[in-house]
Amino acid sequence: MTTFESFDLLPKIKKTIKSIGYNTPTPIQAKSIPPLLSGRDLLGIAQTGTGKTAAFSLPLISKLAKNKVHLKSKNVRSLILTPTRELASQVELNIKNYSSGLRISTCVVFGGVGHRNQIQTLKKGVDILIATPGRLLDLMGDGYVSYDQLEFFILDEADRMLDMGFINDVKKIMRKLPEDRKTVLFSATIPKSIVGLANSLLDNPVKVEISPESLTVEKIDQSLNILLRKNKLKRLKKILTQEKMGSTLIFTKTKRGANKVVEFLEKSNIASAAIHGNKSQNARERALNSFRKKKIKILVATDIASRGIDVDHVSHVINFDQPMEAEAYVHRIGRTARAGREGVAISFCDETEVKLLKSVEKFIKKTIPVDTSHTFHVDLNELGTASKKTKKVSQNYKRTLKRRRSSKPKTRR
Repeated sequence: MTTFESFDLLPKIKKTIKSIGYNTPTPIQAKSIPPLLSGRDLLGIAQTGTGKTAAFSLPLISKLAKNKVHLKSKNVRSLILTPTRELASQVELNIKNYSSGLRISTCVVFGGVGHRNQIQTLKKGVDILIATPGRLLDLMGDGYVSYDQLEFFILDEADRMLDMGFINDVKKIMRKLPEDRKTVLFSATIPKSIVGLANSLLDNPVKVEISPESLTVEKIDQSLNILLRKNKLKRLKKILTQEKMGSTLIFTKTKRGANKVVEFLEKSNIASAAIHGNKSQNARERALNSFRKKKIKILVATDIASRGIDVDHVSHVINFDQPMEAEAYVHRIGRTARAGREGVAISFCDETEVKLLKSVEKFIKKTIPVDTSHTFHVDLNELGTASKKTKKVSQNYKRTLKRRRSSKPKTRR
């Protein structure tokens, strides 16, 4: 069996990760760390929750620490690009933990906060810069970042970069990087657009892939609640008050939906917080820290904002809404059953989400067991009938609006 002791990492790093509780590497770590230590470029296909941050950061830290250099002002030795502020903060926190006592300097830059502290840190030169594309381009444009001494470039969550419309920003940054560098690209999925990006970035890379099906592990107890949309909040309250719940992540499709859930829970005297793109950076960090430190048990999140939530003690994941992309189901439930623990994933499906549910089950190649024990349970066939009625009402409403608009008298300008 592969262990961290078998890797050619610095002894101090091995001691640190052992104290953290890391003994046996995850599959993505076991497959990625050796080629990265040997200096190869790497294309990694792995979902959130597989341990990929350690997979790329442990060899990076070891190489930087073994070969110290004098950094000139504004220079960086390695750049890690992430799509969200939460993920950038989480990556920096992990790197600081892994590099304890090695004097590896880090800087994290993202929007939503002031430039000043970021600029002051960059002026000293840093070993590892973790950044989101938008703020990094701003700082580059103002002359605060130099890549003359860059040795390593890591692009994390590449597929999410594309989903969020960052691909052009990423390409602008790539054009400024030296060709003589080592490059790592991690992505949860590998669509054609990612293949093209990988081909332009990587030089004879090692390809490492962890299949998504392996992530819906037996340790996660999955169940499905089939119910009408109007009963979702009531069912959620029943679960949160009647079940023995630990730290619980609740996923919604939209920012508005996340706020609605939190407002309902507050009225029910259930403490919770939401994180999504409309929240300020400080509010998001406060919510995440409260959840991480167990000051609150319930965190409500959208899929994009949840990237970067790396909390070992999540016992339950509740999919209040079915994900728009089937792959996101695996990302979501992967937040539980970490660090050898068991976990529970509870999903809701209402009359508007039958197709989304079928896409999820097709993707994971498994039928999620249905919980029929609650009073809100509806047969899936009945739900299909309700779905047709909802669709018909929606179409009639749109036709009515169209008629009203066309019947309005036109005004001259």
